[in-house]
Amino acid sequence: MNKTLFILPFFLFAMLSGFAKGKSKPVLNPQSFKHYIDSFNVNDNELYKGAVPNSESWQFLSENIPFFECPNRAIEKTYYFRWWTYRKHIKETPEGFVITEFLPDVPWAGKYNTINCAAAHHFYEGRWLREQKYLNDYAVFWFRGGGSLRSYSFWVADALYKQFSVNGNSSLIMSLLPDLVENYKSWEKEKLSSNGLYWQIDDRDGMEMSVCGSGYRPTINSYMYGDALAIAAIASLSGNKNLAVLFSEKAEKIKQAIENKLWDRHADFFKVQPQDSDAQLCTSRELIGYTPWYFNLPDSEYSSAWKFLTDSTGFFAPYGLTTVERKSPGFRISYNGHECQWNGPSWPYSTSITLTALANLLNNYSQQYITKEDYFQLLAVYTKSQQLTDETGKIIPWIDENLNPFTGDWISRTRLKNWDNGSWSKDKGGVERGKDYNHSTYCDLIISGLIGIRPQEGNSLIINSLIPDNMWDYFCLDHLLYHGHELTIFYDKTGKHYKRGKGFFVLAEGKVLFHSTKYGGLQHIYL
Repeated sequence: MNKTLFILPFFLFAMLSGFAKGKSKPVLNPQSFKHYIDSFNVNDNELYKGAVPNSESWQFLSENIPFFECPNRAIEKTYYFRWWTYRKHIKETPEGFVITEFLPDVPWAGKYNTINCAAAHHFYEGRWLREQKYLNDYAVFWFRGGGSLRSYSFWVADALYKQFSVNGNSSLIMSLLPDLVENYKSWEKEKLSSNGLYWQIDDRDGMEMSVCGSGYRPTINSYMYGDALAIAAIASLSGNKNLAVLFSEKAEKIKQAIENKLWDRHADFFKVQPQDSDAQLCTSRELIGYTPWYFNLPDSEYSSAWKFLTDSTGFFAPYGLTTVERKSPGFRISYNGHECQWNGPSWPYSTSITLTALANLLNNYSQQYITKEDYFQLLAVYTKSQQLTDETGKIIPWIDENLNPFTGDWISRTRLKNWDNGSWSKDKGGVERGKDYNHSTYCDLIISGLIGIRPQEGNSLIINSLIPDNMWDYFCLDHLLYHGHELTIFYDKTGKHYKRGKGFFVLAEGKVLFHSTKYGGLQHIYL
């Protein structure tokens, strides 16, 4: 879209909205949200302290996070809760900062208690922090600090490129390009088969006890596609055209292999295929079948898969998306055997991948199977799941490992606290192993999904809100640092809530870049 479209009406917008020349005051006052952090601290048993303890949490958050306001207090509160839990996992080491998954040390973790399984989630979420040193150190750690880079599946190149798409600083990813290429080659050597697909053990996808098991999975193949595209993009930034072409071709080959070999045309779904040469696709639909859209991989003709997501016999349940269809013969909600099972329980890890994929579908595809109203409903269910009734009967915000999709009970916590006569088994991670679990995203789903900030290369961004029409009379995302610009995005139906004018506004350094009477529709905005 031509930049002049936004320049011509600027003075008209400025007069209508009451903005003076120069930088205006922020729309949101951070102090208005301090009560959330105070309440989280009061209700918290701080068993494990990271680089930013509870006593310093408000100072850290007030300096680092974008502030968000909306009429839905559950979503608003959970947004601040998830930033509050995220900073608990920032850990300072002799080699810089890392981000952890579990707060207590667990025996299966690597150096400094790091685990690469959810590390890409850490980058997607943390890319919105103002101070990027934490993620920059963390990125270098995985390649040059002794991180166990391939112990689990890890879409690291894509994650680092997504971080760059927010901060606009290409120096880190260009310096790590040789490491990214070498890592990709190692995955090819270890996991790529002659049929053009990558195989993975379900446990090494972080998905123990899954219904369809190990083999050629939509997960690892989508991750390798995403990483190939990211390496191609980073190579282009670095001026290495040959490398960019090579990895673009790798991505295209994976795309063709996934569509041709993992798509079940009778079931309208991407599925797992066992490694046996004559094996058929798994008979069950698993939630991981939506992973290809996390990277915008499938062509539009495959969008029919999304009709199963909101089906109550499919994946929809009152407290979260199930990891396999409810009508699958392998579906289980079990409190026996392994405490972490991907054969029915809802997992925030997988939910956040699916909702990111759904946001991509709603932004980048033309289809008739699912809507932004569905996105909002699923986000609301995900929000409702993040709570716990404590011993006194008080309901408090909570994020843990896996949950019962029908009752909201955190299954692994219920199991673990009762093992060894209630002593919290040390070989299973110790006291409250899953408390404040950093294995998923939420704030990114609000920022890039619900509000619709779609980062771009260059001096622009796309905004495409997924808030249903006429759902909210006001909302605001403020103090958002993007490509070095201080952005504010807000909507005020009547102009009385923020007293800055009616409608939808996008500001940079307090100056109006865009205004509309409505917040819906895709807008390409130049900074």
